[in-house]
Amino acid sequence: MTILILGNGAREHALAWKLSQSPLVKALFVAPGNAGTAEVAKNLPLDPLQPASVVKAAQEQQVDLVFVGPEGPLEAGVVDALQAAGIAVIGPDRHRAQLESSKVFSKNFMLRNGLPTARAQQFSQAAAFGAFMESSRGKIVVKKSGLAAGKGVLETSDHAQALAFGLEILKTDHLLVEEFLTGWEISVFVLSDGLNYVVLPPTADFKKALENDEGPNTGGMGAICPVPTVTPELWQRVLAEAVEPTVRALNKEGLNYKGVIFIGLMITAEGPKILEYNTRFGDPETQVLMPLIESDFAKLLKAMAEGTVAEYHLEMSRNVALGVVVAAGGYPGAYREGASVTGLPTELPGRLQVFHASTTGLAGQVFTGGGRCFTVVSVEGSPQAAQEAALAGCAEVRFDGAWYRKDIGTKFLGRLT
Repeated sequence: MTILILGNGAREHALAWKLSQSPLVKALFVAPGNAGTAEVAKNLPLDPLQPASVVKAAQEQQVDLVFVGPEGPLEAGVVDALQAAGIAVIGPDRHRAQLESSKVFSKNFMLRNGLPTARAQQFSQAAAFGAFMESSRGKIVVKKSGLAAGKGVLETSDHAQALAFGLEILKTDHLLVEEFLTGWEISVFVLSDGLNYVVLPPTADFKKALENDEGPNTGGMGAICPVPTVTPELWQRVLAEAVEPTVRALNKEGLNYKGVIFIGLMITAEGPKILEYNTRFGDPETQVLMPLIESDFAKLLKAMAEGTVAEYHLEMSRNVALGVVVAAGGYPGAYREGASVTGLPTELPGRLQVFHASTTGLAGQVFTGGGRCFTVVSVEGSPQAAQEAALAGCAEVRFDGAWYRKDIGTKFLGRLT
């Protein structure tokens, strides 16, 4: 197989790293890629948001399968263009991608199908939203309907702050106001062939910038897989109450697709409740999932594309993977790009990986290119050992302004008995 991955983040590096290990893959391309993907694949200098450019590159390289990494190309209609050109692709068309690109579309889907989720109200007019806020009490969640790179959500009991946040959103988009759910979050990834599916182990990411889950939202500062506090009994509830009904509803409404269905869940005292859907792999969750997949990942993608997932046998490691993001100074606010990377772990044991995000390379030198620059991932026999090894690896990543959370995974370890 010849495979093209779209994107330049650590998620795409992890996907390329995993696919490069498959004997099925004879050629691997990443567009536009980064300095890390260049070590395991060939980078193509094209904009993944331009459908015509993606189709042309796929045809020129005689690509058998395109894997769309980030959400932007999905909303831009890249999958629609590839399908029209007869090129196999992992990811939804623009209509089905609304499960992620429109929180209003997604929430209506959940409510229409009786799926467990938070109560919500939708707004498109500032006057109606302002009137609602005058009578609102307690902590609420305000969400931008469209894509916002993980930063379009505000959880607050400060109603002046919520009003200002929502009014800013309404200048360009619709918004949702949801009840605040109490509990802890997990991410569930369903890999579908458009009808049947396999489910990967539960993961959890850490969205807040600061330790103890404080500060502003980010794209994700780290992740752990599997989640230590998800018991077999809880996992069965997740499958029965969230995963199976979601896929059944997607099939009923003709919204299922060949790709990844991300289900963000809040584990509440009443049980799992759906927070959101994404229509692709998450970042940084992908970075901790890929090292744990022991079966041939390229075979899984082939099964998804051909509609034979029901015949695929997924094998997962029994170890724990923990990833910590090393970010640029100032992130998630204004940050510097182009910092020279003067240190990376040089002697990586087999259970430690460093995935690049938006980095560039010139004459053997690596430069940062985004807010989240690297994800250091450790695979060990226990959560505690994985955390210790990942943090040791982060300490070796050096560039001006580099920082990372030192408590990734801790809140779950504290719940263990």
